[in-house]
Amino acid sequence: MPINIHKNLPAFKTLQQENIFVLCSDAAAMQDIRPLRIAIVNLMPTKIETETQLMRLLSNTPIQVDITLIKTASYNAKNACTEHMSAFYTTFDEVKSQKFDALVITGAPVEKLAFEEVVYWQELCDIMEWSKTSAYSTMHICWGAQAGLYYHYGVGKRELSAKLSGIYPHTVVPEQRNHPLLKGFDEVFNVPQSRYTEAISEQVYASPNLSVLASSPFSGMHIIADKTGRQFFVTGHGEYDADTLKSEYIRDVEKGLQPDVPFNYFPDNNPDKVPLYTWRGHASLMYSNWLNFCVYQNTPYNLDFGGLATITTITTMQD
Repeated sequence: MPINIHKNLPAFKTLQQENIFVLCSDAAAMQDIRPLRIAIVNLMPTKIETETQLMRLLSNTPIQVDITLIKTASYNAKNACTEHMSAFYTTFDEVKSQKFDALVITGAPVEKLAFEEVVYWQELCDIMEWSKTSAYSTMHICWGAQAGLYYHYGVGKRELSAKLSGIYPHTVVPEQRNHPLLKGFDEVFNVPQSRYTEAISEQVYASPNLSVLASSPFSGMHIIADKTGRQFFVTGHGEYDADTLKSEYIRDVEKGLQPDVPFNYFPDNNPDKVPLYTWRGHASLMYSNWLNFCVYQNTPYNLDFGGLATITTITTMQD
């Protein structure tokens, strides 16, 4: 079904070429329906690539999707085009009086910093607090998942001995097989991981408010849900393109970081070979399930969340 984005957004042309149903604002306004309103807080340095990746996945919904891109006012991304950000992004202050069906908070390259040391941490805290009453469901990705677990449930993070990078097999937790987010999932599925830190699993499992839906013996927890069904924390990058890990690997090599070759990614572990795209189907299915079963079929038509349960922020745990 159609995703409604500005016709001048770089993602518009890319998605059209992929035969994904995109609508410009003028055409969308002529459809007599209420679209799903989805806000994306894009903290990734590769703004345009991340927009396109997420919009590709968010297009698999039963109804028109209206996207709002949000940038931080407290930090200007160094690698982002100023003209692009001015044309297509808005600040949190400009939308905080509005209600959304869903919110996506992306990862960010700030993992080795303490949360409170991140320049825009307070602004992100304001957004996460606002999300409890102004977005029916929130999907947190990678560092965004760690930040959300820390803010909402006091779960800390710890640094890994080396960067976790590659395509890892994950399994559905048997007790969670019927969770709506996992509808249609295979018993084993691949997910890209790319991070230096992880949420402290002992604290997640000890929380009565959280459930681990899927995990990997190699990379740990992957999908975590709160008991209200309105907050999801995803440690991996199902939205990544086939060559995203390759680009990150080459970047780290050129920086002299001597990274390991991403696990289970290049054929024969040879960076000169073209990597296989082995996670696309489940990434698409997860986002489709989220919007269909966790958002569209549950969010109020008039976006009034006043009578719905909200998330209570818990005192921060210590490692």
